Amino acid sequence: MKRVVIIGANGQLGSELEVAFKNNTENEVIGLTHSDINIENFDKARDILTNLKPSIVLNTAAYHVVPKCEENPEVAFRINSLGALNIAKISNELKAINIYYSTDYVFDGKKQTPYVETDIPNPLNVYATSKLSGEFFTNNYSYKGIVIRISGIYGKTPCRAKGGNFITNMIKFAKERSEVKVVTDEILTPTPTSEIAKATTILVDKVDNGIFHMTSAGSCSWFEFAQIIFNYLSIKTPLIPTSVQNFPTTVKRPFYSVLENKNLKEILGYDLPHWKDSLLTFLEGNFK
Repeated sequence: MKRVVIIGANGQLGSELEVAFKNNTENEVIGLTHSDINIENFDKARDILTNLKPSIVLNTAAYHVVPKCEENPEVAFRINSLGALNIAKISNELKAINIYYSTDYVFDGKKQTPYVETDIPNPLNVYATSKLSGEFFTNNYSYKGIVIRISGIYGKTPCRAKGGNFITNMIKFAKERSEVKVVTDEILTPTPTSEIAKATTILVDKVDNGIFHMTSAGSCSWFEFAQIIFNYLSIKTPLIPTSVQNFPTTVKRPFYSVLENKNLKEILGYDLPHWKDSLLTFLEGNFK
């Protein structure tokens, strides 16, 4: 019997992880929300996890609204970096596998071909830098540490910090606006949280350390992603292609952040479905 503790269990990813791990009756799953555990407080987090005695800790806690991270770098590093360090140290004491979810944004996008796990990160903003720091702490302080990099996630549970996800925002904007503008020059791989959760359950049965990219296959622009949504849901509001240059911001972002699941495929012989197939499945299951 594995005792699996999920930190951030009511979040967009954490809620799907809880479902996926509970599907295996050999797992005892304990979900912790922010009201249950504050990873910034080492002593209190240590007391909670020591009492629970997990064999696996899934750390999905994150401060991830990118502009807010620029405005509040100390908060970003307290949660994404020092919080990750706290969980790594505690899991090391408990001899528990520690899984930390990171981001495609650790790369600068200059490669222009899919990034593999051995590529050297070069984060462009505070959010990405704080997450990369969390990766290092997870790898170097855990008893057994696994870093999973994800991209453009969406799921049934709304993102509490952002108030939804890209799909629900597109639907909202289409109702409120005369036209919806979406960028064509930011390339990534949107990935449903359900597929990440499923792949994580497979991963922890096979390995107990390393860095893994975990995104849908293929890649697209946000505009291409929106096109599928508009077409499938028969949304009549005009969808207009535009450039990131038309959305001025002080935050630096990679224009290309596609990840290649090299380690998943080579070590596990497993890969996630294509982004378009996953999106259509998600739309059919949630909006029809």
